[in-house]
Amino acid sequence: MHMHRQGNGLNRHRWWRDAVIYQVYVRSFLDSTGDGVGDLAGVRAGLPYLKKLGVDGIWLSPFYPSPQHDHGYDVADYCGVDPLFGDLAEFDLLVAAARRLGVKVLLDIVPNHCSSEHPWFEEALAAEPGSAARARFHFADGRGPGGEEPPNNWHSMFGGPAWSRVAEADGQPGQWYLHMFAPEQPDWNWRNPEIGAEFDRILRFWLDRGIDGFRIDVAAGLYKHPELPDSDDPEADARTRDSVNPLAWNQPEVHEVWRQWRSICEEYTARDGRERLLVGEVSVPTAREHAEYVRSDELHQAFFFDLLSAPWEADAFRKVISEAMQDIAGTGSTVTWVLNNHDQVRTVTRYGEPATEGSGLGAARARAAALLMLALPGAAYIYQGEELGLPEVVDLPDDVLTDPIFHRTGSRARIRDGCRVPLPWSGQASPFGFTSGAESAKPWLPQPEYFAEYATDRALADTRSFWHLYRDGLQLRAALPQLGEGTLRWLDTPPGVLAFVRGDGLVCAVNFGTAPTPAPVSGTPLLSSGPCPAGVLPGSTAAWWIGDGADL
Repeated sequence: MHMHRQGNGLNRHRWWRDAVIYQVYVRSFLDSTGDGVGDLAGVRAGLPYLKKLGVDGIWLSPFYPSPQHDHGYDVADYCGVDPLFGDLAEFDLLVAAARRLGVKVLLDIVPNHCSSEHPWFEEALAAEPGSAARARFHFADGRGPGGEEPPNNWHSMFGGPAWSRVAEADGQPGQWYLHMFAPEQPDWNWRNPEIGAEFDRILRFWLDRGIDGFRIDVAAGLYKHPELPDSDDPEADARTRDSVNPLAWNQPEVHEVWRQWRSICEEYTARDGRERLLVGEVSVPTAREHAEYVRSDELHQAFFFDLLSAPWEADAFRKVISEAMQDIAGTGSTVTWVLNNHDQVRTVTRYGEPATEGSGLGAARARAAALLMLALPGAAYIYQGEELGLPEVVDLPDDVLTDPIFHRTGSRARIRDGCRVPLPWSGQASPFGFTSGAESAKPWLPQPEYFAEYATDRALADTRSFWHLYRDGLQLRAALPQLGEGTLRWLDTPPGVLAFVRGDGLVCAVNFGTAPTPAPVSGTPLLSSGPCPAGVLPGSTAAWWIGDGADL
């Protein structure tokens, strides 16, 4: 018998297995104070909107005290709230409001690195080489005459070398420290037991405040090769934001961290029956390596990025879905599907040929991809604004860009600000209801005029909008026993079309081409991403049907 997540039964506490979580990029969601930056009170004000959309929970981007060199992923205090976003009292109100609405709350935790303004790093800078304070990080002597060269040839994910040199107490150039991201983000040395003990304390601090789990940043990182040797292929490692340096990622010891964190979560679950979730940002080369992170005593879930990175081709989507189902579902976990997040070009633009302001082919494909993702077995994460069909803002002027990738490389090629522009809520002109300040209040990144077409009030009023497609898909997903957990079976289809059946009869089909094809199931679809007459599956369209035995 199928135990659906919304009902009673043995699987009720395993809510995460087929949950749909909405990623809130806090600074761009909703501003309650008029300073142009979104905040926790804004998130609380938006909870009814998210409940109406139909998501099971929210993942909050980092809101901890931080100098904001990487928008909060440089954490100066892991157990506080930056005044930019509110305070702990406001956080507690947000958690309580979410609990009343039945919305889970996940926090973003950053265990690979901290801020250069973290007290422990400031202590390390003031301490001597070889000191206990420096042993919490990766400090090393340089190479060459006078130690002028970095300790090894590793590259930062944000461009440039992965090492920065410090001045010692006498003012002379001294040791170097490792930062796989920006220089303001020194990497922790997880071989030092103090670090693990400190993060155990941090987890308990937030779990004691009633949260439902953590999204773990750079979950394949943490441990570095103990000898910090040179890379065989530093040029490959230099590909910004690709986790390709095997000496700095995916070290075997990292799995012990996730076993420890899982045991802490299980301890809290044993107290009250509420299962706490660990979902990792795991960037590894293969689905098989990915599966190692979601073994039964490690992370509950890990984002499966291969769907996000797949080109818009039926064969490519079928391949990554099949590999995920085979390798990840085989661990006892479920696949955690994503099409977008705060680091990626928005789907409407990514799927467009050429990129346009959200109209045409890119929008049709993004709608189809959303229905496909919501029909797959497992969990799904939706990045804020995708439910509005927002396009990437591709023409932000250089002087407003804040992404450290741009400032370290001078290249706009892989910057992330374009998907982080604050959401439009209402009205015809910026700030589109995002900020409650005076007319002159400016969002922290400028919103283009065309955002008026995507404002939430307009989307709610238009039953053909992206928002209604997501809402209808989420409602059906919650109501139909065929969706959520389980397996899928592929159906025979013409080239360029994918179709699969879920459970006892729900069929999802996607036409990746532009010409219409015969539908795999007769009759009118239950839901479709665009106009879909009975018996026909138009190009760039996805649809759901309840099939019968004769069809399948």
